[in-house]
Amino acid sequence: MTEYPTSQEGPQPVASGGGTDEAGHGKAPIAATEAVRTHAPGAGPAAEPGAAAAAASDVRAARSAAGSGAAGSGSGLPRPRGAASAEVPAAAGPGPGHDHDNARPREAEDADADALGAGAAGPSPEGGGGGTAGLHGAGGSAPAGGAGPDATAARREGDRLRFVGAATRRIARGIDLDEIVLGLCRATVPTFSDAILVYLRDPLPVGDERPLGPVVLRLRRTDRLRPIDDLTDISSTIGAGMDLAGAAGATGELDFSQLPLVGPQGDLPAAELCEIRPGGALAEVLRGVRPVFGSSAAARAALPELLGLDHPLPRGNRAVLAPLRGRRRVIGAAVFLRSPERPAFEQNDLLVAAQLATHTALGIDKAVLYGREAYIADELQRTMLPDSLPQPTGVRLASRYLPAAETARVGGDWYDAIPLPGSRVALVVGDVMGHSMTSAAIMGQLRTTAQTLAQLDLPPAEVLHHLDEQAQRLGTDRMATCMYAVYDPVAHRITIANAGHPPPVLLHLGGRAEVLRVPPGAPIGVGGVDFEAVELDAPAGATLLLYTDGLVESRLRDVWTGIEQLRERLATTAQLTGLDHPPPLEALCDDVLDMLGPGDRDDDIALLAARFDGIAPSDVAYWFLDPEETAPGRARRFARRALTRWGLEELSDSLELLVSEVVTNAVRYAERPVTLRLLRTDVLRCEVGDDSPQLPRQRRARDTDEGGRGLFLVNRLARRWGATRLSSGKVVWFELPLPGAGERR
Repeated sequence: MTEYPTSQEGPQPVASGGGTDEAGHGKAPIAATEAVRTHAPGAGPAAEPGAAAAAASDVRAARSAAGSGAAGSGSGLPRPRGAASAEVPAAAGPGPGHDHDNARPREAEDADADALGAGAAGPSPEGGGGGTAGLHGAGGSAPAGGAGPDATAARREGDRLRFVGAATRRIARGIDLDEIVLGLCRATVPTFSDAILVYLRDPLPVGDERPLGPVVLRLRRTDRLRPIDDLTDISSTIGAGMDLAGAAGATGELDFSQLPLVGPQGDLPAAELCEIRPGGALAEVLRGVRPVFGSSAAARAALPELLGLDHPLPRGNRAVLAPLRGRRRVIGAAVFLRSPERPAFEQNDLLVAAQLATHTALGIDKAVLYGREAYIADELQRTMLPDSLPQPTGVRLASRYLPAAETARVGGDWYDAIPLPGSRVALVVGDVMGHSMTSAAIMGQLRTTAQTLAQLDLPPAEVLHHLDEQAQRLGTDRMATCMYAVYDPVAHRITIANAGHPPPVLLHLGGRAEVLRVPPGAPIGVGGVDFEAVELDAPAGATLLLYTDGLVESRLRDVWTGIEQLRERLATTAQLTGLDHPPPLEALCDDVLDMLGPGDRDDDIALLAARFDGIAPSDVAYWFLDPEETAPGRARRFARRALTRWGLEELSDSLELLVSEVVTNAVRYAERPVTLRLLRTDVLRCEVGDDSPQLPRQRRARDTDEGGRGLFLVNRLARRWGATRLSSGKVVWFELPLPGAGERR
């Protein structure tokens, strides 16, 4: 007599025409579809030595058995009436999770297929009940060599333990809720049951959340053994003239997507929703946590409440109701069903159902918590980055952000565009070390600090200096790189300061792309380092590209190679769109990201593109006014002349009134000359600057007050207005819509 080991390690002897599986089951000849699904040659790259020969032997034996109609008379498990000899599960459900498990490695799929579905029919090598018969409690013939019932029982217990191990491994593979539920269904059907229905709470609680309303269970997924009558039409579904073995193709695996699905309205007409009544039979069973047979008094009252009154229930111990309890509460229930042709569940099968339910519930708990963490990470990253970019005068902006991976949704990369006084705009791109919540939090603090410093109209080098001090206050290991640039559309100049960041690339209108020579500087957080700014020309029609190192650096290339590839990509794109006009900004960003190949995504990517349109000198009028009583009158005359030159006489009354009010307020507190500037773009913008840092505030004047109504008039007549504090004072500005602006745009 040959003794078989009960552990999962080590190969087991193979009888003639049979094979061995991962769990050590002796496998008799099986039907063609089962052979194709589990042991076809070439089905997995990790096949053991001799596996191909064993698989070929299985297929030949299966075809011989299929041709002669042999059914394996020594099996301890009678084949279900009208069912295919191959136990091919087909799954469906009303909610998410209907997609098939095609993403797992083939070798892992084959290994668990062996352990979960081995030898459902046919005699074992020793003549006893083969394969899953031990799980089903079938008696089978006595082992050869005089072995008694104790050996048969021990073998069944070993089979049961191996099945539980393989099933829990399959369940544990899932990382999200749908994969876990799918793993439970595929692990149990048809090895443990002929059908399964999985109900989960809707919505699923997260952590310590307590339901506010009634507890509702929703049918998440159903799975069952496919009758042979439903498999006869596969050839017409997959392709005319193809049989089931041909449907497997060269991969040796059936395409389960071609099989019709089973849902609540199909062969298992179960209720889709079930509201648990407090104190009801279903609530009592779920509160008890332990699985129960369908024939028990509690289950006979609970199952119609769960599945609906119209759902048929098998007689005897052919149904098991297993509550799914997570760490803190019951989150659902699973119903295992067997057909009348199959051996009923045994007492030990309740332990198996309890193990499967426990692993599934704990996995769902982890998946829900993971989903909540992913949601928090997404929200954190979204709130840390601007919802939309501003539309400052004289420049067009576009941006992109890509996380390093789906499993690392948060990172330290950021970008920003901040409008400044004088129609200028600050362009910021930074990168904090790491891809964690901490990195995202530090990034948010640095971004807020940069916005505050920008509103003070500090020079770029001063902004980086203060950011460096802020990073040191946050911690000794808080390091980041940053590029800070200020674009002036009136002067057509840009001032750039760098803190250890990759240099920007400027794409000229003629198609020439150049890497700007910017002093590299030290990263933010080093401390004790001076930052240097450089002022460069920003010609109209040029495009400035600011980015983080994730775009140009990876394990496959160094940063300077990536920068050169980026420069060449921009030049190529410009030549394709024509040298007389720049490429569309959004399409340019997409084309830049397309340069990333496999293995090039090792870090987050933040991208900010700025198209310089500028403001023509003929659209700008600028004056200095001495802080004296005649200044408001002179400001009105200057404004009237500028409007006459631009052909905007319709705005004379409104502009003169508002200019007079704002200049009067500036002259009252100024000690140095007041500046007045008019800009004609898509709107008429007026800016009045003085050396007083005190910002004006709108207030409601009383009937007896002689003043206090100037800003009220500005607020009512202007399209927009505001006041910005500068390092040398403040600027008060307002905008008026141009006549016929809608038709002109």
